[in-house]
Amino acid sequence: MLIRNSARALLIQNNAVLVVKAVEPYGECYFLPGGGQEPGENLRDTVQRECMEELGAEIEVGDMLFVREYIGENHMFAQYDSMIHQVEYIFICHLKDPLQKLTMGLNADDGQIGIEWLSLSDMAQLNFYPKAMLGYVVDYLNGKQVPTYIGDTI
Repeated sequence: MLIRNSARALLIQNNAVLVVKAVEPYGECYFLPGGGQEPGENLRDTVQRECMEELGAEIEVGDMLFVREYIGENHMFAQYDSMIHQVEYIFICHLKDPLQKLTMGLNADDGQIGIEWLSLSDMAQLNFYPKAMLGYVVDYLNGKQVPTYIGDTI
């Protein structure tokens, strides 16, 4: 099993989070935009490239907010993800043009069926992953101290 680095964007605007909507073998779900780091690419470049591919949008990358691991064999999707160990670096980001009308990027991931702005309360009711991060995002938005490392979570 190889360990894969991934960079993701936490884009918040008007109390909503921009997410990727996808259909996976286990059903419809939502993720933060982002994806795998390419050789020779730094994490900031990774999240910028992935947002262009998935959202068709240029972003400004801010500080890294969270580090999350996903070790597939430890979770409910082990039948699909048993060989996955991914370390995700989640950055607070902003759209370069906050008024841009967003559509799916031209190089969207397999399974991606759209993008949506969702409130945190909506995200808690949907299959958003990593769900364990939502409480930390609420705390962050309320000015509370949050841990950087949020562990092997789903």
